[in-house]
Amino acid sequence: MCGFCGYIANDNVLETGRHEQNAMTERAEIIEHRGPDDAGYYTDDQMQLAFRRLSIIDLAGGHQPLPYDNDRYYIIYNGEVYNYVELRNELIQKGYTFKTTSDTEVIVALYADRGTDSVKYLRGMFAFLIWDRQEKTLFGARDMFGIKPFYYMEKKDGVFFASEKKSLLVDEEPHPVSEKALQYYMTFQFVPEPYTLSSQIRRLEPGHYLLKKNGESLQIKPYWKPTFSPVKQTLDEAQKKIQDVLVDSVKMHMRSDVPVGAFLSSGIDSTCIVALAKRFNQNIKTFTVGFKSKGYNEIDVARDSAEKLGVENHAIEVTPEMFMEELPRIVWHMDDPVADPAAIPLYFVAKEARKHVKVVLSGEGSDELFGGYTIYREPLALDWFDSVPDSAKKMLHAFAGRLPYGMKGRSYLLRGTTPLLDRYVGNAFMFSENEKKYVLKTFSEDSPFTDITGPIYEEAAGYNKVDQMQLIDIETWLRGDILVKADRMTMAHSLELRVPFLDKEVFEVARSLPVSLKTGNGTTKYAFREAMRGIVPDSILFRKKLGFPVPTRVWLKNELYDWTRKIIHDSGTDQFINKSYALKLLDDHCSGKRDNSRKIWTILMFMLWHQIYIEKTITINKQPVYQA
Repeated sequence: MCGFCGYIANDNVLETGRHEQNAMTERAEIIEHRGPDDAGYYTDDQMQLAFRRLSIIDLAGGHQPLPYDNDRYYIIYNGEVYNYVELRNELIQKGYTFKTTSDTEVIVALYADRGTDSVKYLRGMFAFLIWDRQEKTLFGARDMFGIKPFYYMEKKDGVFFASEKKSLLVDEEPHPVSEKALQYYMTFQFVPEPYTLSSQIRRLEPGHYLLKKNGESLQIKPYWKPTFSPVKQTLDEAQKKIQDVLVDSVKMHMRSDVPVGAFLSSGIDSTCIVALAKRFNQNIKTFTVGFKSKGYNEIDVARDSAEKLGVENHAIEVTPEMFMEELPRIVWHMDDPVADPAAIPLYFVAKEARKHVKVVLSGEGSDELFGGYTIYREPLALDWFDSVPDSAKKMLHAFAGRLPYGMKGRSYLLRGTTPLLDRYVGNAFMFSENEKKYVLKTFSEDSPFTDITGPIYEEAAGYNKVDQMQLIDIETWLRGDILVKADRMTMAHSLELRVPFLDKEVFEVARSLPVSLKTGNGTTKYAFREAMRGIVPDSILFRKKLGFPVPTRVWLKNELYDWTRKIIHDSGTDQFINKSYALKLLDDHCSGKRDNSRKIWTILMFMLWHQIYIEKTITINKQPVYQA
């Protein structure tokens, strides 16, 4: 696990003076938190590669950039490929030789053997660059779900690459804020890929690879797209397949030469991972976070789960003071604002875990793959609206719109009379198009949220509504929110996070499940829950998950009120944000008119990001938070 950055000139005219070398070194050093154990550099007449390493599987030859085939190839790589042992044996049988026993060398050898198709054989999380000195070709790829990050910036003379966006901002004037990306952010609470708030920087999307050949423009192509293909099967058949594939995935994700721990909340997902991991490590340590506010503390519940599973548990309780002190650093690590309050407890639980282990397992991805969100049951509740004539739907919709906000039945009628593609944009829906006209001074009718969701609904045109919703979440929410905060908050403390649910073999099982085995029997994740009987304690199987909840709704009325008003007042975002509207949202929230906490938080995170990266009025210590 590590971080990298690189630069390829458009032709053989790479400037290699002291300034350029120092800039590349600084680009690597600014992400030292991703790899505090080692550093490496490579330069030739066209290519610069820089690398920071966190030692996990500490085998001979882990140093990067790693050369292969008499120095024809050089690779820099962030991630873990869990089937590298099997791939290595296949390649040895074909005559390939290895100087190390690392997965890094397996990736570059696989590329030498299979070219761009090589990435289809990898099982794991990864982002990498391979430089072919002979062909003057750069090949890069990102894993199918987007677990590991990959940024790039095209300029006149060449292309820059990095694991984190902050590396690309070194030696640069502040980039203009992308107004289109900001508008999308106000809908989703994150900037959807491939965009960033920095107008000149993009992200390589999950399941894509890139090629840069000498004298040619950058090419980006997909090698994998998530699809659903339900297969008729019994509950017993589904249970067996789910159990078998999860046991195998957890076993693969446990490969490590350092201690592996796990995050543990109150829900079934993390408990499942811990229960399965314990089969391979009886002494696995677990980590939990909570808040003192009533209804926001999972510590007692998680400790009860840990006791039932027979594992050690370490817990940390976060105070508002800790919260406010660390928030700027959290925003700095994110690169772009992510207004999911769950990032804060994740940051603190990762900090606690790093005192004990270098690797943690977590339950991200289960809900998206197995149908775990309550909202996925909405199509069942609204099914009867499909038989209502369009003219009647329009009348019902207009009638519901005139009802007082919060009145019982209003939301139900509005949702039932709104097509799925217009009402479901993913798990986080902050501001509607109409609301954005009030909050954003830069609002444009030319950048609706359907720019992002429309193409996904087209891909899913033949799917049932639940599968459509899942696909929307996999291609927006999962990669733009869940995995971004998971990677950044753990890497902030030089901690590697692994997600066994987001495995290509697990997905093959999940994509085959019919709706009846996901949202059937009056619950969510129906087949998955049944598959966990006997693995997860019965008391946890149908427990409502809190998921590291954060009391921002309460704190904004009390401990964070003055702090919030000051940020809004001091922020230099007047050209983008209507501050009087933002303050009205806060006042209405505090008076109890509406729960505006998530909308306020979305605005606040953008303002803090702007202070750090554009105004530079908040200075963040660039040294790693965790000191070994």
